[in-house]
Amino acid sequence: MRAIRVASAALLGLTALGMTAPAAHARGDETGFQGTVLPQTIAAGGQVTLRAVGCATDVRVSSGIFEDVVIRRGESHAKAVVDWDVKAGASYAITFYCGTFWQTSNVTIAGGRQGHSPTPAPIVPSRGAHAGEGGTVAGFDLREIGLGALLITGSIGAAYHLSRRTGDDGA
Repeated sequence: MRAIRVASAALLGLTALGMTAPAAHARGDETGFQGTVLPQTIAAGGQVTLRAVGCATDVRVSSGIFEDVVIRRGESHAKAVVDWDVKAGASYAITFYCGTFWQTSNVTIAGGRQGHSPTPAPIVPSRGAHAGEGGTVAGFDLREIGLGALLITGSIGAAYHLSRRTGDDGA
């Protein structure tokens, strides 16, 4: 009877640990995959540069403001032309797909049309190199890590307590 309790406790602990894996896998943080769009503010009809690093396969980039673009394996960027009929001042999501991983970046449409307006789209400087997470581990902050550790510790403690408890059955 004791072996069944220990096996149940171990299975409970593994299930709790396994439930955290899909969320971490979907975010793409562990692979180093990152997709960016430059500039982040563009006029209708303008050209954006789509950059993707950390992916071992082709990267598909999709958005409602340009045709789908594929960044081929081994390449780090591609260009796309923003549609002329996008709404000025609106923000649009650009999604980068690397196999089962994805990331989203936003682009804001500036007023006026590029080439037809005396004021060009503002130049937005890049944020520079991505050199670390700054106090996080794979995108998780200290509160998330502590909460996860607390849940795992609580599961293990509950499993241990249940496995040590003796019943009236004489076991």
